[in-house]
Amino acid sequence: MTQASQAPKSAIKLYQLVLANARSMSPFVWRVNYALAHKSLPVETVSLGFTEIASVCGGRFKTVPIIEDGATAVGDSWDIVDYLERTYPSRPLFATPGEYASARFFDAWFTTEVLRRMFGTCALNIHDSARPEDRAYFRSSREARLKTTLEAFVAERQARLPQLREALSPLRQHLARYPFIGGEAPNYADYIALGAFLWVASVCDVPLLAADDSLAPWLDRGFDLYGGIGRDARMKALMG
Repeated sequence: MTQASQAPKSAIKLYQLVLANARSMSPFVWRVNYALAHKSLPVETVSLGFTEIASVCGGRFKTVPIIEDGATAVGDSWDIVDYLERTYPSRPLFATPGEYASARFFDAWFTTEVLRRMFGTCALNIHDSARPEDRAYFRSSREARLKTTLEAFVAERQARLPQLREALSPLRQHLARYPFIGGEAPNYADYIALGAFLWVASVCDVPLLAADDSLAPWLDRGFDLYGGIGRDARMKALMG
């Protein structure tokens, strides 16, 4: 086995999905962005619309995130994290194999119980916020998957908000004891969840959380990480 490199020879290229206002919006890109910052790796971001993803890396990947590190291209957020841990072991994202397994479980739970409900709230907002040339693709591809229109899919979103807020109860209970999901310091589970909230804040015109939600201090700490990686004047209100 070759010895892992401690620093890339040049900046790692991160392909990100952007909206009409050039804001990065993918929750999976955001978690990789946090991972790269956690490891203090140099990054060059490349902005794409939905319809441009197939033009990257010879069409090998259908979704972002995608990274290029020299001659190596990797897609899928977990494959990217595995690559970064293997290639750049300094400042590991996971202290132990058990922590890695726990983050995998957290991702599965969060995707099932929270992320899909977030999508049910902001699907039409994603369409409306996308670049004009991407909107027809987004609508046709998502409506084929949903088997209904985007308008019908989000029609009851206000009535469903209490279910989404209730689904976040385990996070509130945990964060009542610790400043981060990872405990005293953030770990990849924090980046998974923070990335989802940054996605929502990029597009959603309905505040996801109540004005007094106890998640606020954690969100502030998370958005302030790495020089304010999550701060942007284009963000919409998450609480209200």
